[in-house]
Amino acid sequence: MPYVLLALGILVALAAANAHAPRRDAVLLVPSFFLGWLTIEMAPHVLAVGAAATALAAAFGGLDGWAGWTGLALALAGMAGIAATIAASRRTVVTLRDCGAPLDLEPEGAPRYPLAHLIVPPLCLIPRKGVRVDRNIVYREEGRLRLKLDVFRPAEDGRLRPGLMQIHGGAWVIGDKREQGLPLLNHMALQGWVGFNVNYRLSPRATWPEHLIDLKHFVAWYKEHAEEYGADPDFLCVTGGSAGGHLTALVALSANEPRFQPGFEDVDTTVQGAVPFYGVYNLLEAGPWPVPMGATRIMEKMVVKKPFAENHEVYAQASPVSYIGEDAPPFFVIHGSRDSLIPAAEARRFVERLRDASGSPVIYAEMKGAQHGFDVFPSYRTARVIEAVERYLTGLHRQYRQGTGPAVPGEVVQSLEEPSVG
Repeated sequence: MPYVLLALGILVALAAANAHAPRRDAVLLVPSFFLGWLTIEMAPHVLAVGAAATALAAAFGGLDGWAGWTGLALALAGMAGIAATIAASRRTVVTLRDCGAPLDLEPEGAPRYPLAHLIVPPLCLIPRKGVRVDRNIVYREEGRLRLKLDVFRPAEDGRLRPGLMQIHGGAWVIGDKREQGLPLLNHMALQGWVGFNVNYRLSPRATWPEHLIDLKHFVAWYKEHAEEYGADPDFLCVTGGSAGGHLTALVALSANEPRFQPGFEDVDTTVQGAVPFYGVYNLLEAGPWPVPMGATRIMEKMVVKKPFAENHEVYAQASPVSYIGEDAPPFFVIHGSRDSLIPAAEARRFVERLRDASGSPVIYAEMKGAQHGFDVFPSYRTARVIEAVERYLTGLHRQYRQGTGPAVPGEVVQSLEEPSVG
């Protein structure tokens, strides 16, 4: 039993160390991400299980030798490190301000929504009380192709409401509308929005740019059918994470690009705002990675299906940065500081270029201690970020209804412990 306790202590200590400093080398990248993701975003559960297992091992003779005492010390150190991630997530505060009247997403003394009000389990298909969900609505049908979406809307009918498009992630090859975006869409519906969780074709069956073409079809469908679901056809924002963040940025920046709208080139596919989470924005330049993202096996063999070295123009066309211009809609870019799959530097350089060119507000929030996919799990950090996104988008809609242009941003504060990242 002492060696069982030693092994347990090593495991807890490694989990904590990896959460604070994930590995990014080729061999350990994926296992390090999954271990860090689970440890950080499910820290209370990991801490409770680790404490219970340590106590049981100690009670059944685990401290009868040096190995057991060493394991106990490692376990306690690891649990302290995991507790630090909980403390960091509970301190998460996101505040947006413009240069005129402040728009506080977490004003001092304001009541916070209960966590259960904001969060649903990742795979839960049961709608929140007060939310009506219409499932498996076909938005594109062509031959054997049938693409579907789920609609999240307030249970009570009323005036036309703002619309939100949610694009799931999964490295362009996996993922489904039933698995991602549920906490945000439920909360947005409770706040008077109509959310559309949209599926699209996945690789390797789909070849770029078919993923984006599908999503453009949704925007065209929305313009025609939004009122059937109580949404305003003239107001649509878009959000998504990871590959969905990449596609979110492309939907927002490549509006009315004919090459992505074959057969419906005349349809207006502009959106009024974009909130990409931990996305990829530049496939052509290395920067955060040793080689450009476009030169990776998944892009060359499964998504774009063309050699990177001979097809730079194709990869440029698949990069959101290629479409940055003065007419870009407002952006709220969100990333985790400990993202080991897509480093935060990728978001920073995108935001910098977007701010240099765009005539609309560009706000950036780098969540301290957050891994890739942090918003999938119910957590305090997820709750705070969802509140921030809702109030940001509600502010955009308010300005739209008032006929005023987007306000110029001033600062974004992510954590009480760290400086502003605007």
